[in-house]
Amino acid sequence: MHTRSGAQPGRHPALALTVITSAQLMIVLDATIVNVALPQIQRALDFTPTGLSWVLNAYTITFGGLLLLGGRAGDILGRRKVFIAGIVIFALASLLGGLAQSAGWLLAARALQGVGGAIASPTALSLITTNFKEGEERNRAFGVFAAASGAGAAIGLLAGGMLTSWLSWRWTLFVNVPIGILLVLATPRYLRESEPHPGRFDLAGALTSTAGMVALVYGFIRAADEGWGDQLTLASFAAAVVLLAAFVLIERRSQQPITPLRMFANRDRSSSYVVMLLFAAAMFGMFFFLTLFVQNVLGYSPLEAGFAFLPVPFAIGITAQIASRMIPRTGPKLLMIIGGVLAAGGLVLLTQIKADSSYVTGLMVPMTLFGLGMGLIFVPVTIVALSGVENRDSGAASGLLNATQMVGGSLGLAVLVTVFGTASRNEGQEQAAKFLATATPEQAAAFQQTQQLPPQYASEVLAHSISSSFRLAALFAVIALVAIIIGIRSKSKTLAAEPAGQATPGAAK
Repeated sequence: MHTRSGAQPGRHPALALTVITSAQLMIVLDATIVNVALPQIQRALDFTPTGLSWVLNAYTITFGGLLLLGGRAGDILGRRKVFIAGIVIFALASLLGGLAQSAGWLLAARALQGVGGAIASPTALSLITTNFKEGEERNRAFGVFAAASGAGAAIGLLAGGMLTSWLSWRWTLFVNVPIGILLVLATPRYLRESEPHPGRFDLAGALTSTAGMVALVYGFIRAADEGWGDQLTLASFAAAVVLLAAFVLIERRSQQPITPLRMFANRDRSSSYVVMLLFAAAMFGMFFFLTLFVQNVLGYSPLEAGFAFLPVPFAIGITAQIASRMIPRTGPKLLMIIGGVLAAGGLVLLTQIKADSSYVTGLMVPMTLFGLGMGLIFVPVTIVALSGVENRDSGAASGLLNATQMVGGSLGLAVLVTVFGTASRNEGQEQAAKFLATATPEQAAAFQQTQQLPPQYASEVLAHSISSSFRLAALFAVIALVAIIIGIRSKSKTLAAEPAGQATPGAAK
C-alpha cells in the first residue's frame, strides 16, 4: 500500500512512533492541562466551586468509561481508521471548548473531548503492535509510549501554566487543534492499517460501565460536600452498584463484549490492571493537591506552578527508557517491585507536608522519587497487560489498560477529595478556635461574617488536609506493591517476545 507521494506506511518507525506518542501525549495531558487554569475558568464562566471539579471529571470519566468501546472499535473497523476519527473528534471538541461562553458549553465540550480520546488512545497503543516487530523493537516503542503516558499529566500542568500565563485559559484547549490537524495528515503516511475483525459493538456494556463510573465518582464528590448520610450520595452509590453489576452481567452474556472476561483469566494481566488503577489514583491525587499547595501556600503563579512539576516527567522519562532496556535481562516483576518501593516512598514523604514545607525538600524530592518509581512501573505493566493477548482482542486489552489509568485517576481523586474535605472541616474548626482565642473583636466579627480564616491559619488547614489525603494515596501505593509481589508471577525475561495468542491464561510463565 502506497500513499500518493510514494511513501510506504510502516517503513519509517521513528516517525510512526512520533505520531503515536504525540497523540497519546496530547490526550493524556488534557486530563491536567486545565488544572492551573481553573481559577480563571471559574471567573470567566461563573462556575460554582462544586461545578468546577467537573471540568476535570467530565473529561476523565467519559474518557475512561468509553475506552473499552474505543478499543473494540479499532479491532472491528481497523485501528488506523478509528485512530484518525478519534483525533478529529478530539480536535473539534477542543475548538468548541476554547470558544465556550457558558459553564454547560465547556462541560459538554470536555465530555466530547473524552469521547475522542477514548476512541484514539487505545488504538494508538494497539497500533504499536501493528507497526513494530515483537521483541526489542516493540519494547523500545512501548518504553517511549509509556513515558509519554506517564509524563503526560505532569507536562499538562506545565503547559497549562505557560498557556494560561502567556495567553489565556482558552489556549489550554485551542492548542490541540493544530496538533490534531498535523496528526490526521501524518497518520495515513506513516502508520499501517490493521486487519479488521468483523463484529458488533457492545453499546449496552459501554453505556452501563460509563454511567456506573459517573454515579460512583459523583457519589464520592457529593460525600465530600454533603456527608455520607446525604440521600443523594447514597442514591448515587446504589445506582453505581446496580449499573456496574449490570455491566458485568452484560459482558458475561454478550457474544462480542467490549471487555472479554477471558482476559482476566490470566493472573498476571489481572494484577497489572490493579497495579495501574491504584498508582493512577495516587498520581492524579498528587498532581491535584500539590497544585493547590504550590499556588495557595507557596504563592506560586500558574507558570511557576507548572515548572514546579518538571521533576516528575523528567524522572519518568529516564527510568521508562531504563526499564525498556532492562526487561530482557531482568523480566518485568523485579522492575515493578523496585518502582513500587520508590513510588510508595515518595508518597510517604508527602504525608509529612506542612504549611512551612519548602519546595526542594518538601515537594521536589518526594515527587522525583515518585516519578522514578512510576517510570519503572509503566513499561513492564504495559507489556504484562498486553503479552499473550490474541490479535482480535489487542484493542480491547489496550483499551482496558488505558481505562484503568483514567478511571483510577477519576475515582482515586474523588476518594482522596472526600478525605480532603473531611480533614479540612475538622482542621478548620481547630484553627478557627485558635484564631478566635487571640483575635481582636473586629477580627472576630469579620470572621463571623466571611468565614474566611487569615492566610496563616488557612495554610495550616490546607496543608493538614493535603497531608491526610496523601496518607490514603500512600496506602494505594502499598496495596499496589503487594499486588505486584503476590499477583505478578511472571519472572520470564522473554515475556515481551511471547507470540500473541499463545500464552496460556493463568499459567505462570
